[in-house]
Amino acid sequence: MKNELIAATIDASERWKSYFNRGNAAGCASMYEEGAKMVATPFGTFTGRQEIEAFWQDIIDQGFADVAYVEPDIDQVDETSTVLTSGWKMNKAQGVITRELWVTQADGSMRLREDHFEVQS
Repeated sequence: MKNELIAATIDASERWKSYFNRGNAAGCASMYEEGAKMVATPFGTFTGRQEIEAFWQDIIDQGFADVAYVEPDIDQVDETSTVLTSGWKMNKAQGVITRELWVTQADGSMRLREDHFEVQS
């Protein structure tokens, strides 16, 4: 079960990065649960897909692209969820992900319930 959950998290994370790198903010937002919470330091806290999509659209509109994770680590929390931590970089910024809480949904897909990250430059 552990390896399956980790693999599902990797797949979901890759899907999110693919949406971002194609400039698809709606796709990015679709990877979050409806009531998800995103804490983007220093920008603020965004709750729900609509606010999260607006944040990512603004970032994409400013020309940010080519996100990649640096040394990601995924830990299983319980039978249905994992936490991903990682450094990250893109064309115009870099930082750290302190907590991506991925949760298995009723349909078997993984979605973000919490996303905490920091821009460091």
